[in-house]
Order: sequence, then C-alpha cells, then structure tokens
Amino acid sequence: MLNWNTSHLLCGCCLLLVLVRVSGHTGKKGAKEQIVPQGVPTGYSEVQRQLEAFTDLSKQYWHYISCRLWQEDCVKEESESLQGWSLALMGQDYLKILANWYCSISTCCETGDCRISNNITGLKLDLSRRLHGQHLTQEVVLKAVQNFLQLQQPEKALTLSFHGWSGTGKNFVARLIAENLYRDGMKSACVRIFISQLHFPHTSYLDSYKVQLKRQLREIIGRCKQPLFIFDEAEKLHVDLVDALKPYVDHSDDAGEDYRNSIFLFLSNIGSNAINEVARNFWRAGRQREEITLEDLERPLRAEMSSATGSGFAHSQLFTSGLVDFIVPFLPLEYEHVKLCARDVFIAQGLPYTKEMLDEVARMMIYVPKEERLFSAQGCKSVSQRINYFVS
Repeated sequence: MLNWNTSHLLCGCCLLLVLVRVSGHTGKKGAKEQIVPQGVPTGYSEVQRQLEAFTDLSKQYWHYISCRLWQEDCVKEESESLQGWSLALMGQDYLKILANWYCSISTCCETGDCRISNNITGLKLDLSRRLHGQHLTQEVVLKAVQNFLQLQQPEKALTLSFHGWSGTGKNFVARLIAENLYRDGMKSACVRIFISQLHFPHTSYLDSYKVQLKRQLREIIGRCKQPLFIFDEAEKLHVDLVDALKPYVDHSDDAGEDYRNSIFLFLSNIGSNAINEVARNFWRAGRQREEITLEDLERPLRAEMSSATGSGFAHSQLFTSGLVDFIVPFLPLEYEHVKLCARDVFIAQGLPYTKEMLDEVARMMIYVPKEERLFSAQGCKSVSQRINYFVS
C-alpha cells in the first residue's frame, strides 16, 4: 500500500501529464532569453528519479518543475541546465499551479512550512501605517515578535498580554500579526482564536473545557511548527483554565510537546482605567501622549490588575510566575485618531471622502470624560458602521 506522500506524488505526476498535454507544447529551442516563472523557490530532491519515469518532458521543463518543488541543489542545477531553451508561457502557468498544489501538501518553503511567511517588514509597515495612536504598541510588538522569530530555538513560547479599552486596536494588532506571519492570515491552519464567552461560557463545564483546550493545542502544534494562539476577552477566563496553559508557555516541556516556537496573545480590558488615567494626566500637564513610556504605565497597570476581582486571568500563574513576556498597553484614542480610522475605512471600501466627511464621522462618536471629551469611548470600533450610515 502506498504511503501518503507517495500517493500524492503519483497524483501530482498525473496532474503534470494532464497539464502538459493541455499546454500543447514543451518549449521552443533556440530562444535567446529564458523566461523564468515568478516566485520560484529553490530546491531539488531524490524524488526526481520517480518523476522522470512519468514524463518525456524536456530537461528544461524538468528543471523548472523540480526547482519549484524541492530544496537541495537547485542552484547548482541552474548552472548546468541546457541553454537556448524557453518554456511556453502557458506551460509556465501550469507548472506554477502544480508547484502551488505540492506546496499545499508538503514542505517546500524557506521557513519549512508554506503556511508560514514571517514577513517582519510587512508587520513593521502595517503597525506604522495602519495602527493609530499606539506608539508603545508599535515598538513593543515589533521588537518582541522580531526577536522571537530570529531565535533558532526559543527558550519558551512568546507570550504577550494586550491591555486597553475596547476599540483601541487589540484585535486589530492580533490580526496584523497573523496576516504577516502566515500566508492565510487569521484563516491559517496555524492560527487559533479562543473567545472566552463563546468557547468557555459555563464554569460547570470547566474540566471538559480544559481537556478540549489541551487537545486543540496539541492538534495545532502537531500540524504547524509555529502556531499562533489568540485568547480574546481573557479577563473573563476562569483562573483554572488559564493555569492549565502554564505548561505550554513555560520553559519546560511538561506539556509533552515542544511548544517553544508558539506565540500566545491574550487580549484583555483589565488595566484600561489605569492606562486612561495616565494618558489623561499627561494631557492635563500639557505633555504629548508620545512622551508616555512603558515605565509610566507599568506600575499603575499592574496595581489595577492585582486588585481586579472576578478575573482569573489577572491572578493566574502566567503572571505570578512571570511567564508573560510583555504587557502591552493600548492608549485611549483621541479625535484625530478616529479621523484616521475613518479615512482607512473609506479607502478600504473604495469610497471617496473629504476632510469634512472625516470630521463628521469623528463628531458622531462619544467622547469621555464628559467635561473634557478627550477620549473616544469606543475607540475606532464602530467607525465603519458610522460611515455606512453616513454614506447611505
């Protein structure tokens, strides 16, 4: 009986034969310039011998196919390949289809997994251009993720805890991380999001939740070497459920699997009052919000967390054991930030806009404190709905 890889290889070869027949020809000898398909990953493999038995394609066709699928000595093969041959444009498209199919079922990329892109440059650009009013978040998240991905073998999973008001960008940043680290973003098989009130609503089923949670973590780590786990509304998680995660974010391998390449994000509203108060005090003192540092926020933020009642997350072993690598504060958003959010929504929806329209949308939001109307009560959370009402 054929194993999984062999059976898929045979299917791929059959697909190759069909695609080549449809393309109608295999290239034209004597062409002066070689046309190379875009996005060709390098590599070669012992499996070449198996494919050669299935097709009478020219050596040049075989060269491009193998370079798309395997990774060992493709660079060397390039220098030894026949000169004066070119691939038909239609044939190149079919080869790209075949290569993409193979990449979806096997290892063929520089990261060792085609689902993982780890685009730090893209993450940096997105944080700087698409995230508004969060200079601390931009700095901490980028540095933490970049340093973590550069490690050949991390000592522990990267664990970040996002804190701030609703609508300040916690979910948005989590999505930006997923979009830049994984080819399919939030839809990637490497990404799993848990929402406390949706996935763990009843404390009476806590034991069952722990079993299910551990099973899902193991399943994802089994199919992806760099998984991303997102826990939304973390402040509503039961302390026992959070403590069950300790082996997976700790330095040890007590979880039975190697989770040290994992990334854990916890999104919480705890500490938002302390963060907002610091931002308000800076404004009252006539200082720019960009002057706020992590040191200004850490003590009041931790004080609010330690005094929080009814939140297992704040009192879990993740914090008491120092397993959270970075506490990331999200500052409350002001009028100008809401305008920038509105501009982004207009652009994303392909709608024309004016400065007056941005002001109108921003004015529709509720601002607090009542006497100062300084911060948007919902951040940018309902901006898109306001725009839909505005343009309808």
